[in-house]
Amino acid sequence: MIIENSEFRGLKTKHAKELLSLLLEINEPFSILCNLDGIEFNPVLPKHISSAFKDVIIFALANYTLESAYIKDNILIFEAGFGEENFGSAVSVPIENIIQISEEETPLFINLSATLPKPKKPANPFAMNPRNKKFIDE
Repeated sequence: MIIENSEFRGLKTKHAKELLSLLLEINEPFSILCNLDGIEFNPVLPKHISSAFKDVIIFALANYTLESAYIKDNILIFEAGFGEENFGSAVSVPIENIIQISEEETPLFINLSATLPKPKKPANPFAMNPRNKKFIDE
């Protein structure tokens, strides 16, 4: 399937990055629907907040969250508050994890390849042997 093709994934990531850059440049509120795997929170969210998350999460970027947002490499970074106590955390979302970008109720971008597991890097057979660990820098 084309959505499993690495070139297709790269094109979708590039398109999402360009669209996000435009939305940030014109300061237009938007939301992103993301695959949770690979998203980082700094500081880490308290367990009572993070345990409520599912495999897919939506973030609405408006007001301060939108103003704090920027792109570094292929990662969208923004500050957001979570839970009743509005626990503050910087959120780092790999752009390849973004399934959908919407403005209000209108989808602007959809990436079905973001719903698939990330391709695994081939294992190094040398590293798989426990006796070889002493030869490998980790």
